[in-house]
Amino acid sequence: MTFAVILAGGTGERMGVADTPKQFLEIKGKPILIYTVEKFLLHAEFEKIIVLTPKDWVNHTKHILRKYSAASENIAVIPGGATRNETIMNAIDYIEKEYALDDDTVIVTHDSVRPFVTHRIIEENIAAAKAFGACDTVIPASDTIVESTDADQISSIPLRQNMYQGQTPQSFKAKALRDDYRSLSDKEKAILTDAAKICVIKGRPVKLVQGETYNIKITYPYDLRIARSLLEDTDND
Repeated sequence: MTFAVILAGGTGERMGVADTPKQFLEIKGKPILIYTVEKFLLHAEFEKIIVLTPKDWVNHTKHILRKYSAASENIAVIPGGATRNETIMNAIDYIEKEYALDDDTVIVTHDSVRPFVTHRIIEENIAAAKAFGACDTVIPASDTIVESTDADQISSIPLRQNMYQGQTPQSFKAKALRDDYRSLSDKEKAILTDAAKICVIKGRPVKLVQGETYNIKITYPYDLRIARSLLEDTDND
């Protein structure tokens, strides 16, 4: 079985609206989260779409799903965890409890504030996770990447042709990801930035899926302006 895991646990601090998580901010009269969920509702292959949100926002999330006609028996809203990866583990625990978990169960994890993910990207994530066990959506780095280990001077400048910018979805065989995460030390967990790094630490291959430059993550006020422009372009097509 295949499950969509929508990570909606972020806050609005960098957006400058600390009282409202950014996934609930509206663009053209509709919350960002709804645009994202709608993309996954188009895929019949998902057994369930699991939306994970801060505990205090679960009821609000259910409300807006009903309000914007995205509520469906195919969607579950559950609390997230203290970190991104603990939130993913909550989703896997839910799957195990409600459906059972086997070696072929696949999860497609996606940021709730990346509403411009495409049908192709989702399809290729599902296929790559089934074939390789793990995949990450990326685009080639357009700028030179500079590394500094002391935040003061350059330590190295990696070859740009080897550098990619990570996006989401990131997709995995759920049972293997959970087992790998549980086997990490506290020190290893402390350096995680995303779920793909779990696989990298454990020496598992992670297949690259080509993303899109417009598959942006809405984090700052500037991103909201870009998102509005992208939606206007879509409306005019």
